Amino acid sequence: MTKDHLRDQETKTFFALLVTSDTRTIETDETGRMAKILIEEAGHRVRLYDLVPNDASKIKGWIKKSLDSRDVRVIITSGGTGVGAKDKTVDTVQGVFEKTLPGFGEHMRRLSYDEVGLPGVWSRSTAGVAGGKLIFCLPGSKGAVRTALEKIILPGVGHMLWELDRV
Repeated sequence: MTKDHLRDQETKTFFALLVTSDTRTIETDETGRMAKILIEEAGHRVRLYDLVPNDASKIKGWIKKSLDSRDVRVIITSGGTGVGAKDKTVDTVQGVFEKTLPGFGEHMRRLSYDEVGLPGVWSRSTAGVAGGKLIFCLPGSKGAVRTALEKIILPGVGHMLWELDRV
């Protein structure tokens, strides 16, 4: 990244983190816990952290709650990005996007392919903007969440927020 793209990396912000799963609980959710640690180790704070089943209305309600939170600037979901019938997150969340960030999903699939091979290409990881907030939909695996946070989201969040706030 150039100096201009790095100038805002000291920006610290609040995140909302949602895990969608029909089998995990908050107590057994290793992916969400790891994501929270990575976010906070980078100097940010997790304002909301929840787990809901793969149910479009529950996912939509949680996203609305996060969008309504004054402090939250970055929303991350984990789970529901596959091609299965239960995978509802991407379709639900894309409905609130005002802008899509196609490069995120493209790059995430590229990194995932390098790490896990062909299954990484099948993910529907996506990102967009709504209500002045960044939204990222990540797979449910710890590896994919770690990759997205360490290699894409956390290194660029300050600049992305600067871009969102420009008038």
